[in-house]
Amino acid sequence: MVDRTRWPGFARSELLQRRLHDLVPGGAHTYARGSDQYPEDMAPVLVRGEGARVWDADGNCFVEYNMGLRSVTLGHAYRPVLDAVRGVLADGLSFTRPTELELLAAEEFLAQVPGADMVKFGKGGSDATSAAVRLSRAVTGRDLVAMCEQPFFSVHDWFVGGLEMNAGIPAAVRELSVRFRYNDLDSLRELFERNEGRIACVIMEAATAAVEPDPGFLEGVRELCDRQGAVLIFDEMITGLRWAAGGAQAVYGIRPDLSCWGKAIGNGFPISALAGRREIMELGGLRTDEPRVFLMSTTHGPESVSLAALRAVLRAYAEGDPIATMEQRGRELADGVNGAAKDLGVHPHVAAIGRPSCLLFTTKDGSGAPSQPFRTLFMQELLRRGVLAQNFVVSAAHTREDVEQTVSAAREAMLIYRKALEAGSVEGFLHGRPVAPALRRYAEPRRLH
Repeated sequence: MVDRTRWPGFARSELLQRRLHDLVPGGAHTYARGSDQYPEDMAPVLVRGEGARVWDADGNCFVEYNMGLRSVTLGHAYRPVLDAVRGVLADGLSFTRPTELELLAAEEFLAQVPGADMVKFGKGGSDATSAAVRLSRAVTGRDLVAMCEQPFFSVHDWFVGGLEMNAGIPAAVRELSVRFRYNDLDSLRELFERNEGRIACVIMEAATAAVEPDPGFLEGVRELCDRQGAVLIFDEMITGLRWAAGGAQAVYGIRPDLSCWGKAIGNGFPISALAGRREIMELGGLRTDEPRVFLMSTTHGPESVSLAALRAVLRAYAEGDPIATMEQRGRELADGVNGAAKDLGVHPHVAAIGRPSCLLFTTKDGSGAPSQPFRTLFMQELLRRGVLAQNFVVSAAHTREDVEQTVSAAREAMLIYRKALEAGSVEGFLHGRPVAPALRRYAEPRRLH
């Protein structure tokens, strides 16, 4: 049976989590942060963070990965960002007219985004992607959105309608979004052929943690959009400031018409950005004779704190090389985890894979199929050893000591994992029910009782 005597204590976290479930639907304000994404009775409620480490309500300390859902690349409580924020607090945060800070932030942001002429700031990534879709529909006079079959683009109806978790989205809205496969140019070409003259835009990530673009793929997407008169939108929420300061578009040399940014550009502070070609962006401005587009007009979009954080983040990337640090730590972590897995005979059931700055881990059962029970077992054993990880996405704050602790914890976790593989099941090794997909249709199999 599972030995619970070695577990860190989670009593206070569990109490707080129960109270959260009473007050907040799902017990968290983001589905990916939900307790159903962690082993039962082992979902720490956090109270503070510093660098790459976090502390929970029970006093447990963890090396954390996927920090802020990939938004914290410089580390928790990164002093230059906090100093910049403190520097504007005394002057007020929100006004009835634009501030000079808005101009400076726009100039500095656009200086690093290749081919973008204008920018508008918001708070969440969905602000930017949904504004990009609306602009695309306005400039083309078309309705359909062609989206790549990638995990997530927006909390708004045009995207959520295509998820399994789509209750409340009218069928008419769901029919306005069509999908194509990444690295499959023919699947996009077929969409254009089936919906001739109806596709307003193509929205996609230029690359993901696990998949790089095949030679010619992105060039082919760009050419198809040009030929068909569709707007090309790159979602740079994850790739921006993690692939390069200028995003994936800078790495692969493909200029989108519009690009959407968030996460790392604020190092945890809430800010997003829509950047793009002037002739499209001006549809939301005062230099057009066309019907105007309602474009990211929010009360808190230009508040001073997040813009100050953005400028400090850009300065950190200009003066240092956080991406190189993330790449180096990611390589060290992947080498250590994969080396341990091979030594213990559990590779590739357990493996660190993907771009070093955005590592994932595999968790497969005895047949080699991806397994939620085995994933939960691995996470459980990492948590027991002071590592909080839904994946192995690093930050520039991760030290070699953090990596060494993680590799050591992973090695010990794999010893348990190997026993479960040999037994043909996690039964007797895993406490409680496995994690479940965050955006599933029903609360089961992790419904609260």
